[in-house]
Amino acid sequence: MRLLALIKKETLQIFRDPSSLIIAFILPMFLLFMFGYGLSLDAKDIHIGLALEDNGYEARDLAAQFYGSKYFIPSTSTVRQELLPHLVSDKLKAVLVIPNGFSASIHTGQAATAGLIIDGTFPNTGGIVQNFSLGLISQWIKQKYGAITPVDLASRYWYNNEIDSRYSIIPGIMAMIMALIGTMLTSLVVAREWERGTMEALLSTPLSAFEILLGKLIPYYLLATLSTFLSLGISVWLFNVPFRGSVFMLFCVSSLFMLSALGQGLIISTVTKSQFLASFGALLSAFMPTVLLSGFLFEVSSMPLPQRILAAILPSRYLVICLQTLFLAGNVWGVLLPNMLKLAVIGLFFIGITIKKTQKRL
Repeated sequence: MRLLALIKKETLQIFRDPSSLIIAFILPMFLLFMFGYGLSLDAKDIHIGLALEDNGYEARDLAAQFYGSKYFIPSTSTVRQELLPHLVSDKLKAVLVIPNGFSASIHTGQAATAGLIIDGTFPNTGGIVQNFSLGLISQWIKQKYGAITPVDLASRYWYNNEIDSRYSIIPGIMAMIMALIGTMLTSLVVAREWERGTMEALLSTPLSAFEILLGKLIPYYLLATLSTFLSLGISVWLFNVPFRGSVFMLFCVSSLFMLSALGQGLIISTVTKSQFLASFGALLSAFMPTVLLSGFLFEVSSMPLPQRILAAILPSRYLVICLQTLFLAGNVWGVLLPNMLKLAVIGLFFIGITIKKTQKRL
């Protein structure tokens, strides 16, 4: 009977404690949803540019093979310079250049040359694009002309000639660090005050709600800024990852991201008033989405629509794009400015909610 009484007591405690129910039911559903739908290592719907500098039948017929492939979404131009900027903006994963004289060489039975320029930001995806393109061209040659070798496909990786995966992973890890410091640490700030019973004393001071908010935000902003530049130094000097942008632009990008990260952390801390729930909320809403949906490990374009929508409202998604651009390409304004604007909008949204939720009352 004593054991049954203890079991009954613990069972009632489970239903009274929302954190237990969240761990038991919400967390498994979240993980299954994110990993089951969000993570895909399959290459599909690859955006590729076709630079048809040769207007012969053979060149146009080869382009038609790409349009008929289930793996590619082609964009065609007669000038490669019109397509190459889309490699920088991540709208294309590769550009296949079919130069003048291609059709004449095929027609006369001579070896023809085509060029494939690949975005090296994601080496694994680049390798898949290269293999798929080579396989499609080889299959086309075999079906049409009964040979496998007449076309020589010369490949070149942009931004990552060494095809080193660290070049894309390190900027993503920096985004994880900034999300961890910005959201997870600040999510504990207000909750810690409530748990320790010091929030009442803080609210009784002459400080306004806005001053309290700034006092909570500024130290963690400075901490995150120092951590960002420390991570930059380690990335460049220890891991030999090139940084082709400016330090000032990195500071601007990280500051805009911290607006949303710090605001999100304080919202979680204010609402939960519990360090355990606050850290759990930060883990689910910021850190794990940064790992899974920001695009530094898994291609967002290969995810289902619901995950792509979540990625579109995730500030770390735009942070990763900016960091990869600064590291591998430099100050490319056509990429940086639109993503920085999105970071600013999301950041102001979170800061606005934080100010509204921060009130001097118990």
